[in-house]
Amino acid sequence: MFSAASGSRGFDVPSANEIIHQPVRLKVLAALNAARGAPLEFNRLKQITEATNGNLGAHLATLEASGYVRMEKDFVGKRPRTRVFITPAGRRGFEAHVAYLREIMEAAEIAGAEADGFPT
Repeated sequence: MFSAASGSRGFDVPSANEIIHQPVRLKVLAALNAARGAPLEFNRLKQITEATNGNLGAHLATLEASGYVRMEKDFVGKRPRTRVFITPAGRRGFEAHVAYLREIMEAAEIAGAEADGFPT
């Protein structure tokens, strides 16, 4: 619950999805969501998130265990390749988390306007 300090009025906002809320995982899901169903390769996600191999791998494992992403590993020639896909549950979770963040922003804007004496 988010309660804006706006005098006597508080705002009920659903709690954050702690799996998605973590910054690296949020960046991964944002990138995958923007890819519109196309997979992104591990190295591309590494560039986007600015994470190390081990750190990104751990975050992807968490997202996969939560059902938010699916990973496919294969070889291109002799080089290993990991492709990451967002799942329907991942897309829904990401969209719900974005809505949660928007609600916080709206509540803060209302609280700020009330604090400045503007009617809401």
